[in-house]
Amino acid sequence: MGRAACLAALVLAACLPKPTPSAPPAPPSARTPTSPPAPAAAPSPLPREAAIPASAAKFGPETDPYPPVLHAAGWEQPIPLPGPINTAGAEDSPFITPDGATLYFFFTPDASVPPEQQLFDGVTGIYVSHRQGDSWQAPERVILQDPGKLTLDGCAFVLGDVMWFCSAREGYRGIRLFTARFIDSRWQGWADAGDLLNLTYETGEMHISADGSELYFHSARAGGLGDLDLWVSRWDGAAWGLPENVAAVNSPAAEGWPFVSQDGHEFWFTRTYLGAPAIFRSQKVDGGWGEPELILSHFAGEPTLDLAGDLYFVHHFVQDGRILEADIYIAYRKH
Repeated sequence: MGRAACLAALVLAACLPKPTPSAPPAPPSARTPTSPPAPAAAPSPLPREAAIPASAAKFGPETDPYPPVLHAAGWEQPIPLPGPINTAGAEDSPFITPDGATLYFFFTPDASVPPEQQLFDGVTGIYVSHRQGDSWQAPERVILQDPGKLTLDGCAFVLGDVMWFCSAREGYRGIRLFTARFIDSRWQGWADAGDLLNLTYETGEMHISADGSELYFHSARAGGLGDLDLWVSRWDGAAWGLPENVAAVNSPAAEGWPFVSQDGHEFWFTRTYLGAPAIFRSQKVDGGWGEPELILSHFAGEPTLDLAGDLYFVHHFVQDGRILEADIYIAYRKH
């Protein structure tokens, strides 16, 4: 879910009763993830478009006051993702499976509406779209809560048959990480990820390496270099180990929303740059992370890549300091 939604949802959920702590789950399988077969989600009770205000304006490159700026030579100029993904509402927090066939993202119909109202709109949450040939199919809502219970879900990450997601929901305090498993062609068995990650480590939005051994996340936990920092925790066979600050990529600015390439050689993240979100990449050098390079700037964030090297990200349309809309963009890798 987006930054504003996370902050407001935290305030909303703080008044809800806290459940009995649960044990942290084992890491997802380390096999190469592929897209689950459709259908991967139950249809939303209400179509997305029906909840978008009639007055909402659809932005695009031709009306964007701050279009994304590409700083690297390896990609084509970014464009809105073709197909039925983007609307006049806010599409945010993309995650693409490595095979490039399945896209998860967060949607809310009006970025200006506080999350405590989004909680009741019937459409805000995680969506999934499957690609068939060169075309993306109509997105469907991923249901991760029992009927009749409130939830505000976002920031989906999938590895193998396990989804990790953040949620402010009935019965829990604050925003917490949860997991769900893909069983019988649908996501089910959602469970709290446990107090070790949620409270002790203060884990924010996260990404697990393809081999399941390292969990990267952002956090404002003590010991950082300033604002949000990126951290890594390693699986020791029984639990996630004490987080280490990824000092090579952190700075006094805010760093977060990590992504690690399938081969483990590239570390992508969002950093505040000239007062706005921008996308940076660090590459492995002698076993460690090298100096980050700027890839995309101007309200570009939350990078996710497929095996072809195509870069998906969220771009926010900002005017007078307000987020009016958000779309999923793609910068195709040059080959």
